[in-house]
Amino acid sequence: MKIRQVYVSSVSVCFELLNDTAYYAPESFDVLLDGKKVLEDVKTNVFSLFDLAPSTEYLVQIGEDEYRFSTLAESACISARDFGTVGDGVTNDTVALQSAIFACPLYGRVRVESGVYYTGPLVLKSDMTLELCEGATLLGDTDEEHYPVWPGEIADAETGEARQFSSWEGEPHKCRQSFISGHYLKNVSVVGRGVIDANAQNSTWWQNPKGREIARPKLVFLNRCENITFHGVTGQNSPAWNLHPFFSKDISFYDIAIKAPKNSPNTDGSDPESCTRVNYIGVRFSVGDDAIAIKSGKMYMGMKYRTPASFHVIRNCLMEYAHGGVVLGSEMSGGVKDLSVSQCYFLHTDRGLRIKTRRGRGKYAVIDGVEFSNIRMDNVLTPIVINMFYYCDPDGKTEYVWSKEKLPVDDRTPYLGSFYFHDMVCTDCEWAAAYCYGLPEMPVKEVTIKNVTFTMKEDASKGACAMMTNAEECCKRGLIFHNVETVNIENVIVEGQEGPEVVRD
Repeated sequence: MKIRQVYVSSVSVCFELLNDTAYYAPESFDVLLDGKKVLEDVKTNVFSLFDLAPSTEYLVQIGEDEYRFSTLAESACISARDFGTVGDGVTNDTVALQSAIFACPLYGRVRVESGVYYTGPLVLKSDMTLELCEGATLLGDTDEEHYPVWPGEIADAETGEARQFSSWEGEPHKCRQSFISGHYLKNVSVVGRGVIDANAQNSTWWQNPKGREIARPKLVFLNRCENITFHGVTGQNSPAWNLHPFFSKDISFYDIAIKAPKNSPNTDGSDPESCTRVNYIGVRFSVGDDAIAIKSGKMYMGMKYRTPASFHVIRNCLMEYAHGGVVLGSEMSGGVKDLSVSQCYFLHTDRGLRIKTRRGRGKYAVIDGVEFSNIRMDNVLTPIVINMFYYCDPDGKTEYVWSKEKLPVDDRTPYLGSFYFHDMVCTDCEWAAAYCYGLPEMPVKEVTIKNVTFTMKEDASKGACAMMTNAEECCKRGLIFHNVETVNIENVIVEGQEGPEVVRD
């Protein structure tokens, strides 16, 4: 099997098989490191090795294929134990952990060894590696008052320029400090087989989720950061969104897992907002909301900064028990462009590939250059949804949003360009194969579906494919297109549908 190295740190490495299967390898395999078997019966396309030595050359073997790599150099490794951590799950280790992070030498590593570290919110710093060893858990403090309130936006004391420090659903908003956060950072890695557990299930974070004056914290918030990587760790039980990169670039998540109960409120797996070059490779999501929701702010942020989400890569990921697998919007007023989603497996998600916007997102709310390929879906209610009448937000159910009349095109009108879906297999669909609904005054420009098979579930349920006012309920429907300028369908099979295979107006 041919492999490529996708990431290496001073103590870890991540590889990816070169094939076109979705998430799972064509056959299981063993991995040898310098002639010693270190992984057995690996079933996924992405795999990792940990507990390596810095500045060391290694040989990886899979069958007859060999690959040599070298770990990175580092200046020093310090143990969090030396700063007073206890790791018994009861003692508050916040000060000791934060002290170890702040004391880390430039280009050094903080090692957090096996143990349960009860802690409040922590702040990362630049040019360092945080290693969470196997058996290490950062367990969140359950007292809300121990999470300081951060302003959404302040004015620079000298220049008056706006500075963002927290946000909620696309707008600057006061928030409790996130469990792990970084502001204006560069060159940080969080690696290892440890767990970042915000412990929300044992707190009050999930109570009254929408009625809060101060928004809930995220698991990880990265504000205007650059070159940040999470590799191998598990994040779980976040108070709200799990991973929230914000106006950042070169952010990568490799071979990590994000978990939350299916009924936990707003626990999106990852919501990169107005970011450039974000990579998700080998990530496993099982959450209470969307798995990945790519965003670029609401009207104020979009019009002010005009910063689209761009050049994101999502590959060899597993999404299960999420509202949507990969979602664009609905807070996308800065636009989304150049997105590639490939070799992903969607299991038991409500929607698979979901685009959502509405009138009011603005003229910079442009989504274009989006490709989805080599996708497998199983038990997904509606695999493809494009919705320009999305009704959430306080004003989402106004006539301006829901009207099917052709309204004037102005500064509030969003635009959806070309979408290319190809080489997909979708089994046990329920509501419809695809549901695409553009605005009458601004139709979706182009939807291409090629080499795709949709198979309907025999005992399918009925439901509304898109979250829009007065949406029709569907069951075993085919491909539905309303207000789409160009539809290209090539080598598409819909099996078990009721009614026409394609409906278009």
